[in-house]
Amino acid sequence: MSGHSHAANVAKKKEKNAAIKGKIYTKIGRELAVAAKQGSDPNTNSKLADAIAKAKSVNMPKDNIERCIAKAAGELSGADYEELTYEGYGPNGSAIIVKTLTDNKNRTVDFVRTAMRKHGGQLGNAGCVSFTFANTGVIVVERTVDLDEDTVIEYALDAGADDVITEDDAFVVNTSPANFSDVRKYLEEKGLNFFSAGVEMVPQNKITLDGDALVKFNKLIDALEDLDDVQDVYHNVDLPDDDEEE
Repeated sequence: MSGHSHAANVAKKKEKNAAIKGKIYTKIGRELAVAAKQGSDPNTNSKLADAIAKAKSVNMPKDNIERCIAKAAGELSGADYEELTYEGYGPNGSAIIVKTLTDNKNRTVDFVRTAMRKHGGQLGNAGCVSFTFANTGVIVVERTVDLDEDTVIEYALDAGADDVITEDDAFVVNTSPANFSDVRKYLEEKGLNFFSAGVEMVPQNKITLDGDALVKFNKLIDALEDLDDVQDVYHNVDLPDDDEEE
């Protein structure tokens, strides 16, 4: 149950950028609104509870969270979003999955396709790369001087997690999607602070890129993440530390 990754470093780096933080708030706000369509009480709606936890992990203000939930409940006007997933290939056959929330799927697919084509990628059919990823609950816990590895492992196993990866400034707790909500809630009740928490598409095998291929790939990921309708971008490229964004 040990190893090294850069999830916490990436999370903190994104948080320091005010412009990116504003975009993150907008994206999470959509997730809150979509989740709240199934009920505005997080005690009975686990999807909403998970979305709220994700919002808190990036320090989204309480008023913003409540406004998104109210909008979905019909107390405020708001768009009706649809969840859509696109799959495709980047430079050198790299695998990319794009998760979106949109109120206009024709616009979204056109923007995603254009970004892919412009930066050396192309959209594929549904299922063309997703079979090489595993849907996994990922909770990145802040590592402090008062929190040791044994304690986190004990908590995680008691909660039903599958694995704990120890990195320099965080513990990455992996769970099955079915257990994610229970594990997240348990760790939250134990007072652990999260850099991030969510169900992600984790590649089963990674590839490396260098030179022009790596430059093109980074530009492609940046372009996709910058699209307003895009919530998350997953890929199978093992990025150098200074370039890692996912």
